[in-house]
Amino acid sequence: MIVLKTAQEKVLSALQSVSGIVERRHTLPILANVLIRKTGAQIELTTSDLEIQVRTTAQLDGDSGNFATTVGARKLIDILRSMPADQIVTLTANQNKLTLQGGKSRFTLQTMPSDDFPLVQEAADFGPAFSVPQKALKDLINQVHFAMAVHDIRYYLNGILFVAEGKNLTLVATDGHRLALAQATLDVEIPKQEVILPRKTVLELQRLLRDEGKEGAEGMIEMRFAGNQAKFSFSGMEFVTKLVEGKFPDYNRVIPKNHKNIVTLGRAPFLASLQRAAILTSEKFKGVRVNIDPGTLRIASSNAEQEEAKEEIEIDYSGDSIEIGFNVTYLIDALSNMSVEMVKLELQDTNSSALLTVPDQPGFKYVVMPMRI
Repeated sequence: MIVLKTAQEKVLSALQSVSGIVERRHTLPILANVLIRKTGAQIELTTSDLEIQVRTTAQLDGDSGNFATTVGARKLIDILRSMPADQIVTLTANQNKLTLQGGKSRFTLQTMPSDDFPLVQEAADFGPAFSVPQKALKDLINQVHFAMAVHDIRYYLNGILFVAEGKNLTLVATDGHRLALAQATLDVEIPKQEVILPRKTVLELQRLLRDEGKEGAEGMIEMRFAGNQAKFSFSGMEFVTKLVEGKFPDYNRVIPKNHKNIVTLGRAPFLASLQRAAILTSEKFKGVRVNIDPGTLRIASSNAEQEEAKEEIEIDYSGDSIEIGFNVTYLIDALSNMSVEMVKLELQDTNSSALLTVPDQPGFKYVVMPMRI
């Protein structure tokens, strides 16, 4: 049976959209495979890692009829990648093997039965669905993802908190040293829902959501949350993921209010100065000293070899003189994930957290703990 017959780029695009979650090493060999299910002219491609399941539907021609099997996802993608984009490729099923042909090339691949593929059991108690433009969600994720913890023992920090309430969607990420919050307004009112999406899910959504200017960017993404699952539907794809259980810290208590010293400065020059100063920080101890005086912001760093860097930026500021230390990486991460011209740095004193905001975006807040230097 001819499972599909179409241009290489069409098959590759569909496969790549679902293969991001496929791990290189698995306890279950079948999890390295993609489930191919053909119903008439339509093909469904599904991958899973037992916690996340991604499915897409495509029209890839071939014989009509029903058929299902699983085959190694990475191998199939690697073979397709090595072929010209406009080449017509054919995937034929014969007993327990699949044959991929394109031009004069022919590859025979081993399959595993589709019945053995472990599909994620979908929750029965999904809350009301709500939608936001794909670009809006991607922008929110881009503004906070870098503040997620990595392999933290406090497992609820290894992800992003999604809070949907009324007409607001708020995303929050923190690793205990910094916190990023971004907010968008929805078109619909929804009852309060709070879930923590795992790190891997966040990074996969970030990869799959369309950017501005790309086809489908204005398309919507529909979200539904259940007690232990979230479901996203967009661009012909369905994405189901387990949630992180646990209580996320009360982020409202962490965000400083009424800091009296405020510096507004250009994001690009501030970022460039920090990146240069970061070169001479020690590997283990990424500290920089920031001195703010009326008219001037100075950045200084040094390392164990007694090398030092000094940077100076002219600023419009007439508040208190403050000397404060920061982990330079935390500031660089936030500034390099923004596309605005100006940023506001709000400070109280040497020992209080600093707040980084954007003048025209009240929905974005970034809190950084100070560091002793």
